[in-house]
Amino acid sequence: MKQTPAAVNLSFESVGFSTTPSGEAQLRGWWIPAASQARFTVLYLHGQTGNLGDTLTALVPLHRAGLNVLAFDYRGYGQSRFVHPSERHWREDAESALHYLADTRHIPAAAIVLVGRDLGANLALEVAAAKADLAGVILEQPLDAPTAAIFNDARAHLVPARLLVGDRWDTKTSAANLLISSLWFYWTPAGAGSDETSQAYQAVPARKTIVWLTSSREEPLQFNAALAAFLDQLQKPAK
Repeated sequence: MKQTPAAVNLSFESVGFSTTPSGEAQLRGWWIPAASQARFTVLYLHGQTGNLGDTLTALVPLHRAGLNVLAFDYRGYGQSRFVHPSERHWREDAESALHYLADTRHIPAAAIVLVGRDLGANLALEVAAAKADLAGVILEQPLDAPTAAIFNDARAHLVPARLLVGDRWDTKTSAANLLISSLWFYWTPAGAGSDETSQAYQAVPARKTIVWLTSSREEPLQFNAALAAFLDQLQKPAK
């Protein structure tokens, strides 16, 4: 891990959790407390590439919004225990992080907001769909069809690909089961999303907002304004 929050002047605590019977922490991460008492705590789920050291630019605006932040590496990433990454392992690791927030930090589910980027957004959606007691979920560029690269390969018909690959990442089904407020960010022009993305967002029955960010100097302002509005919305009863 090349960088820590200290590189961007954030106070933090290195944490380990999800211990083995021998007491070894399987998951490693950072606890970044808000500057003052926070209404919400973010559980940040990074994407499929890189590790925790690559997330600083994503964590800074969350902290500046007045949020506590827990960010960690899945098993097989960074300083966490090595296992072969998979959808099942990622889901188990996210559940372990939620248990850590509840049992060690004593943070109730109703004060936790999931934030995921890329495949981490697909994971956040999957977890949020199963946990209606969470405050909300923020999805940054969720992948439209994560397994398509495997199943659409010309060689896939030569082997039972769907039997060999257990991961499904069924985004549309998760979206249809989402009962908490969601904020969706995409870094592409409005209207340029695929049918898969549109169907997933449209399938959400709960309160939802989609924001199309532009790759320009205004992007941070757009992101921060949407984040602030979403957090303010979470403190109000759903209509």
